Amino acid sequence: MDFLSAALPPIVKSFVLLLLAVLFWPEKNKRYPPVAGTVLHQVIHFPRLHHYHTELACKYKTYRILDLFKYAVYTIDPANVEYMLKTNVANYGKGLYLHSILSDVLGDGIFAVDGDKWRHQRKASSSQFSTKVLRDFSSEIFRTNGVKLAGIIHQAATSNKSMDIQDLFIKSTLDSIVKILLDIDLGTMSGTNNEENIRFSNAFDDANEATLHRISDIFWKIKRFLNIGREAVLRKNMEVVDHFIYKLINRKIETLHNSENDELCIKKRDFISRLLETRETDPKYLRDMVLSFIVAGKDTTASALSWFFYMMCKHLDIQEKIAEEVREVTGLNSTSSADEVAANLTEEALSKMQYLHAALTETLRLYPTVPLDARVCFSDDTWPDGLSVKKGELIVYQPYSMGRMEFIWGDDAEEFRPERWLDKNGNFQEESPFKFIAFNAGPRICLGKEYSYIQLKIFSAMLISNYIFKVTDEKKVVNYKTMVTLHIDGGLHVDAFPRV
Repeated sequence: MDFLSAALPPIVKSFVLLLLAVLFWPEKNKRYPPVAGTVLHQVIHFPRLHHYHTELACKYKTYRILDLFKYAVYTIDPANVEYMLKTNVANYGKGLYLHSILSDVLGDGIFAVDGDKWRHQRKASSSQFSTKVLRDFSSEIFRTNGVKLAGIIHQAATSNKSMDIQDLFIKSTLDSIVKILLDIDLGTMSGTNNEENIRFSNAFDDANEATLHRISDIFWKIKRFLNIGREAVLRKNMEVVDHFIYKLINRKIETLHNSENDELCIKKRDFISRLLETRETDPKYLRDMVLSFIVAGKDTTASALSWFFYMMCKHLDIQEKIAEEVREVTGLNSTSSADEVAANLTEEALSKMQYLHAALTETLRLYPTVPLDARVCFSDDTWPDGLSVKKGELIVYQPYSMGRMEFIWGDDAEEFRPERWLDKNGNFQEESPFKFIAFNAGPRICLGKEYSYIQLKIFSAMLISNYIFKVTDEKKVVNYKTMVTLHIDGGLHVDAFPRV
């Protein structure tokens, strides 16, 4: 408990140690993770929270953080992660604690619940996402919005203007996921109804940040009851979010009810239309489903694209390799139009872009879209590393820290090296999902993993094949904003130059 020496005066330190000894006297024949810090340390380090946890993880693969009269257990050990997410998955879930933190934003959506509610949504979602109809519909949307995005990049490049490319990705991924879910064109990129869409996006981002604050704020429930501070802001933001989501759902239901064309009914391709066919009509249920998948389809993909383009700006040689691969696979050159590139980005062509796939995966290793995730332990247990955890403890596994561990990835763990994902023939090779945890693992593994890669590859291939990207201010430090998802703080400002 070295952290106590630096954080507390001697008398207070002695009192805290005595209190800890009384409250947490170890049970016979059980070993518990070392205590590495307190919730106060998390508050102090909140702007660089993932750095702080990575520093602790370099000392201890598994450790505890003291939060008043209970512990939260953090681990980066792949064996522990596999045990929790697969081997003994029934003993670890969202529980009442995490549900209370998440439900004001996600309601009873798939990312906030366990048991029958989770199984019902997982089954309904899985049956839809596995259909070729929805996959083809999604790919068509990604190519269409990729062309729109390329047009905005072209205007900036020809007028020598820098752009916040993260903001563009957020707008384009929002348009894409809403089209996939509801077959509604938001037009955020083109400026149609732009103000309302951006207000929703900003409100949700603020709610995203406030949700993570709840883990380290022991008084958040009191603040929510009194409607003060960050909780008051969260409530206002969720009013904006709910108004936006319910408006979309009602618009969709009204469109379906007013349609008398049988042919239109046959051609229903969006997620909610197909879900409504199964008689899932409860507005709250649909709201929770739609918002959960907007989170999964907008925030995570925009984050991944932003960090990927940051890596491309830092590694121009890798950017050039990807441009060459796209040209080789599509048979096009740097002067081909965005429409031509999009038309040639077929499923077969994307599958041949092994180096692009590796570079995207390497980005997700270092900058996972969800930098930490959590479960609650339902009953006392002992993990593969021999350490024990107690019923009711919050269990946190850390994709961000895991991607930087030498014992997992080797001495070059902190280097951006796409080649680590390729075999001697240049073909992509998978790693254990409990080692590369960016898409979760076990029964809760991400349903949209394939869709995510398709969108990432289409957008990246379209832009990099025609433009060279560089950060506008090379001296500016790029860092994350501490939220549930890993956004770049202040955006990513880049310049684009046509490839000659």
